[in-house]
Amino acid sequence: MPGKSHSTARTAATIVSRSCAIAGALCIVVALYFIARGFGLYKEAITQTSLDDMAARIEQQAGFTPIDELPDLYLQATVAVEDHRFYAHPGFDAIATARALVNDLRAGAIVEGGSTITQQLAKNQYFTQEQTIERKVAEVLMALTMEQHFSKQTILELYVNSIYFGDGHTGIGAASEGYFGKKPADLTPDECTLLVGIPNAPSAYALSEHPELARQRQGHVLEKLVAYGYMGRGDARLIAAQAAAKEPLAWQGT
Repeated sequence: MPGKSHSTARTAATIVSRSCAIAGALCIVVALYFIARGFGLYKEAITQTSLDDMAARIEQQAGFTPIDELPDLYLQATVAVEDHRFYAHPGFDAIATARALVNDLRAGAIVEGGSTITQQLAKNQYFTQEQTIERKVAEVLMALTMEQHFSKQTILELYVNSIYFGDGHTGIGAASEGYFGKKPADLTPDECTLLVGIPNAPSAYALSEHPELARQRQGHVLEKLVAYGYMGRGDARLIAAQAAAKEPLAWQGT
């Protein structure tokens, strides 16, 4: 009987081992399938529009603002909120992606994307908002290519000049003029941190429609600035106090 028990155990172990091997092989096949499809999407997109043509299209838009004419606080807040490891990763942030995957699995839905600033630029300029694996692969490939082609400063410049701020304003230049009637260089700390929060959900935070939600989002921006060392808590509290003291109509734009 002992011999039979050992034989049965060995058989079970063999079956489990082979099943795991088959499952692993299937996972590899599926992964290769989506990578191949994503590469096809990436190749088609970059063949139709080169990176330089994409950049030129953004730079030719009305209101385009060079990065050296943007307030440091606005740029720091953008990085803090959207991609705090922006200057450290090669276009794809494995840590943020893993965290987003865990949160999505817990929620049973896509609640967090994990996309870097470079990936967002790639998605907005080359792909649709469709949530598919192959589109995500294409986005990552495009982001990695962008990082090899452009400097971090250029990528950030293209990003802030092409994102949507609600109320028909695309790009930081148009948003600054549209909401506050001034050039981005003249934005106050309050205005900088308020604008940074809008692109996350323009329809929800557009100043003409939901100013109170935009102010709540601004609080999140200030928290991120403090958390990542761009601002002291005292300065953040001062900006928050200034924002709270303002009459809504004084900053809803023209």
